[in-house]
Amino acid sequence: MTQPTLTPQDFVAKWRQSTLKESAGAQEHFIDLCQLVGHRTPAEEDPTGQSFTFEAGASKARGGQGWADVWYKGRFAWEYKGKHKDLDAAYQQLLQYREALLNPPLLVVSDMERIVIHTNFNPCHFSAGVTEIGT
Repeated sequence: MTQPTLTPQDFVAKWRQSTLKESAGAQEHFIDLCQLVGHRTPAEEDPTGQSFTFEAGASKARGGQGWADVWYKGRFAWEYKGKHKDLDAAYQQLLQYREALLNPPLLVVSDMERIVIHTNFNPCHFSAGVTEIGT
């Protein structure tokens, strides 16, 4: 862990007004979350991308290839969607390649406005809006 370099207020202000599409904002959003909580980014933590990376390739259970937007081996897989998109569909997408990602305990989906954390071992989830961070 490192010292947080982004305040909750700055994080909320930045992402509340953002209208970026998933492809334009997902990685920066995740890096900002790392800075918010004082965690090293994927490239800082794992320069090889073998255990913590963006765009982790994975075979889908029903065939084909998928990509987890963020994967941290043994911890989580994360799928982003654009603002106000269907996070249930994002979760179903993660379920398709969780086994190829070694069944991480947490499956996280986000539209850069909401973050929903599903457990991969017990059917429960936690949801928080970006504006609730720091409150």
